[in-house]
Amino acid sequence: MNKITKKSFYSFLLLYLLSSFIFLVLAAYWFFTSQVSMEMNNNFYKMTHIADRVSSKVIKAHMTGTKYKVQMPPDAYIALYDKDKNLLQGGVKKKIDFNNEFYMADGTFTLVSKRPSGHLNVEYVVVQSSQCIHNVDALKNKVAYTVILTALFIIIISVFLSYMFLKPLKDKMKEIEDFVKDTTHELNTPITALMMSTSRLKSKKAYDEKINKNISISTKQLYDIYSSLSFLSFDNKSEKAQDLAFNEVVEEAIEYFRELLEKKKMSIKIDLKACPITIAPTKAKMLINNLLSNSIKYSTPNTQIKIIVTKNQFLIQDQGIGIAKEKLDDIFKRFVRANSYAGGFGVGLNIVDSIVKEYDYKISIKSTELVGTTIIIDF
Repeated sequence: MNKITKKSFYSFLLLYLLSSFIFLVLAAYWFFTSQVSMEMNNNFYKMTHIADRVSSKVIKAHMTGTKYKVQMPPDAYIALYDKDKNLLQGGVKKKIDFNNEFYMADGTFTLVSKRPSGHLNVEYVVVQSSQCIHNVDALKNKVAYTVILTALFIIIISVFLSYMFLKPLKDKMKEIEDFVKDTTHELNTPITALMMSTSRLKSKKAYDEKINKNISISTKQLYDIYSSLSFLSFDNKSEKAQDLAFNEVVEEAIEYFRELLEKKKMSIKIDLKACPITIAPTKAKMLINNLLSNSIKYSTPNTQIKIIVTKNQFLIQDQGIGIAKEKLDDIFKRFVRANSYAGGFGVGLNIVDSIVKEYDYKISIKSTELVGTTIIIDF
């Protein structure tokens, strides 16, 4: 990943983790407090039930004239006191505050019940238990472990999601980097040719047709690159469509590329009939220029290009290197190149495709490797 992608990755990851952890902590806090409240209520009712059961047995023993002995439950302490707060039976661990019916002190809950009402001289039934605190501590540990495991799971998921969500950005950045490299390479060829031709022209101090033609070809290549980049970078929808004779646009394009055709020793066979269409002039020019430029670029010397224009159709056919069958489905995507035979940066056919879609035309392509390519546009 480059710097921009890394920065986006870590920013998204940090934001995702921060929001997830805040939600996790709030959810854990809410769950813990609700469970603690539930545990305390259960503890109160349990201790109340113990006190009521002891009180009932005390009253029953008093009514039947039998003796009663306190039975200690496994998770609580029980003590019986008279009205002067003297211990009669049982025992507790903590000092008792008889002014409170239910309270917690030093990690122990204490319940003071007056239900015996003096039967068997018992005025108070006191129940003490620290089981609730132990349960709360166990719950605290359980919640803490759950939060830690969930946090680890969130970290793993967040890394995966960050990578998945930013993959399109990463791929796009890779495309842009490759595009910049290819553009630099494409610009370097005509610029170098221009510099060399200009230098030779200066040294000769005389008109040289060959040098002049090289300058013309290189200048046109630079202009074509500039036109493609301008089309990709700026809003071209502001240009209004108008009635054009597409066959005349094709004738102008052929003349425009005549020097390049001659340099590669290529011939061109044309059959042009009147073809009136409504399209923005710049886009009509981009349509034919990109297709003809590709045919020249990906054809070997001493081959032929055929162009046919009818009332509703444009056909261009070359005898070039062709396109592999598995790449035909992706050939109109931006920055996609079928091969590296003649450079380029993979925008020509994408521009053609965008113009075709804008005007609701139909485009089809047939190609065989080492045989050639045929492209048809139905207006």
